[in-house]
Amino acid sequence: MVDAREYHQRTNHSPERLRERSFELDFDNQPRPFKIYADLPAFDPGEDPDPPHTPALAAITPDDPAPPRAAPAPDGDPHVPTLCHYAAGVTKTLERQGQTVEYRAAACTGKLYHVDLYAVTGDCGAFDPGIYHFDPASGTFDVLREGDYRGVLAAATGNYSAVADAPVTVVATSEWWRNAWKYRERTYRHAFWDSGTIVANLLAVAHGGGHRADVVAGFADDPVVDLLGLDPDEEAPLALVPVGSGAPVDGADAATAGADVPTVDPFDPAVVRDSDPVDYPLVPDAWRQSRLAGDVRAWRERFAAESADTSLGANRPDDWTELDPVDSETASARPVGATIERRGSLREYSHDSLSRRKFATVLDRALGGVPTDCFGTSALAGLVDVYCLVHAVEGVEQGIYEYHPGACALERVGDTDRETAGELALGQSVVGDAAVDVYLVADVDRVVERFGNRGYRLAQLEAGIDLGRLYLATYAHLGLGGRGFTFFDEQAADHLGTDQMPMTLFAFGHAR
Repeated sequence: MVDAREYHQRTNHSPERLRERSFELDFDNQPRPFKIYADLPAFDPGEDPDPPHTPALAAITPDDPAPPRAAPAPDGDPHVPTLCHYAAGVTKTLERQGQTVEYRAAACTGKLYHVDLYAVTGDCGAFDPGIYHFDPASGTFDVLREGDYRGVLAAATGNYSAVADAPVTVVATSEWWRNAWKYRERTYRHAFWDSGTIVANLLAVAHGGGHRADVVAGFADDPVVDLLGLDPDEEAPLALVPVGSGAPVDGADAATAGADVPTVDPFDPAVVRDSDPVDYPLVPDAWRQSRLAGDVRAWRERFAAESADTSLGANRPDDWTELDPVDSETASARPVGATIERRGSLREYSHDSLSRRKFATVLDRALGGVPTDCFGTSALAGLVDVYCLVHAVEGVEQGIYEYHPGACALERVGDTDRETAGELALGQSVVGDAAVDVYLVADVDRVVERFGNRGYRLAQLEAGIDLGRLYLATYAHLGLGGRGFTFFDEQAADHLGTDQMPMTLFAFGHAR
């Protein structure tokens, strides 16, 4: 049994550990990147995905991501097939070295696609009340349960109003083995990075369609496990995303009086296996140590009170370099759906300088705060800070900068160079070729001390959502591209000059 601080330390990358941990991939035992149920009925809504025409840069960080209940709702319910397809569906198929390769809407470590989406709905468009598993391979939905179970989710969140009101709540899970096949114990980190990029897309499509949507990290885990028929040793829930608003579900108010989460009939659906999973017990153990039980509302309220106003570890300097992002009238108008379809993972960067205003716009739109149930009313509150290794931005001297989202400004903290940037990213010189490398960092020790193991989980998820938004803000611009990378943890922190540890890394610039 380990807490998040020990888990993080034990899964840090260092040059010495990589040399010691020789490991070869067993391609004969590689799991398929889809979950297949053996005998559940499939539901085909008979509707093609239809993304909103809202520009991606406006959809990523809307002015009001979570309007109040009294706000007028957009015409119609959220379109579940669109939400799921543009979050986790197959968006392009390419031929690579004689093989057909399918690419998903959101980036995933190693293209192993271990994150699944479940929709818990009331009457929502073509969907009757029920619980559905999205099948990216076919675009259809496996029917897990029939009936309205939204009250179970509402009770599990302590009657959080956005879940109680939502016509659909999407639950993101990770099947550990599909990622651990390659990344072993580090999979627990990747679960939140990769679900974060998916959630970033989901939020952008929902907000682009005018629907309320936010991320719920405060929920009792065990009832959600039971509701979806999961075995946490194999697959576990990571986050909830309620989308849309309406009348509260019947029975949701029971949680207000401290009632227990309603029980559901046991459910253990058969799943088709095509490989022999190798156990990495550190991964499900880390998840179990982060579970919530008891008074979820009290945990959320304490979290919001203690994290309000500023992110942990942030210091506002007296002097900084102000940036000037473009306004909404002159920003790129590429629609959110087209941006998701265009998104890739850039393999080669030119050394061409990046426009200072494009640089500012990417950071401004991508890092404007994640709407969650935990951060209270402060849009910029959070657990993650931002550092940039700037190599080629017009009008910005090469160096290490801390980025301050509230002011859209840079504070210079040190020197860097392209060669060092590549060495920090596990010796991948391509990272040094990019115009900018963005590190999302968090004070792991302080987060766990103040918010427990669940706080670490949220820090990783927040950084994953920021990573996904950096992808979207980059690919909304013609000629720009980017990609997420991994890193040597302590070496990167030392180079940045911070006690905080890197959560995720994104490099962007012009394509070569």
